[in-house]
Amino acid sequence: MARAYLAGKPLLKALDEEKSSLTPDSRNIAEKALAQGPGAIVPFSVLRELHGVLRAKDSPLFLHELLEGSEIHLPEVEVPERNPELVARLEKIKAKLANEEYKRITKNVSSQANRHGTLADLSRQVRPLKTMVITVFNFFVTIAAAFACTYIGSQYVFSEVSARVLTSVIVASLVGLAELYVLVRTMEDVEIEPSAMKLWQD
Repeated sequence: MARAYLAGKPLLKALDEEKSSLTPDSRNIAEKALAQGPGAIVPFSVLRELHGVLRAKDSPLFLHELLEGSEIHLPEVEVPERNPELVARLEKIKAKLANEEYKRITKNVSSQANRHGTLADLSRQVRPLKTMVITVFNFFVTIAAAFACTYIGSQYVFSEVSARVLTSVIVASLVGLAELYVLVRTMEDVEIEPSAMKLWQD
């Protein structure tokens, strides 16, 4: 909080002229200010006393004229020293938070990643492709098994080979249509990532 002025020449001149009219304490402050010259610190109490003396003598010097060239003295704010233990604790907390933020940002990044991604990513990408291959293989095996079973079983009904083959083809076609429906539904549910298809093609 400001409690003094940095005295200018008009203020110093007035102090020099009226110092005999001031109280002893204010006179000592005035003499020190006069010894220092312009920029000396003059408390508000001395200034109020000087202004009262000038008014009592009906001086033509107004207050704004008295303070011309003077500036309010703002004392420097003393910043207390920070506790070293507190500073060390804050630095530790900052480092911990920065480390947690780094881990959060890089949790999906692996140093073992290659051009196809990590092994876990590769397994996740290949799994749908594996499901599709197994489904297609199962489709053909089921048709072949239906044909073979019908051909072997029809020998007890038909004696001619052509009838047995025709019956086996019809049964295999029906089974194939049913399996084709299941195959299409399975392939609709399976989403294959482009990277997995590229890997399969390579």
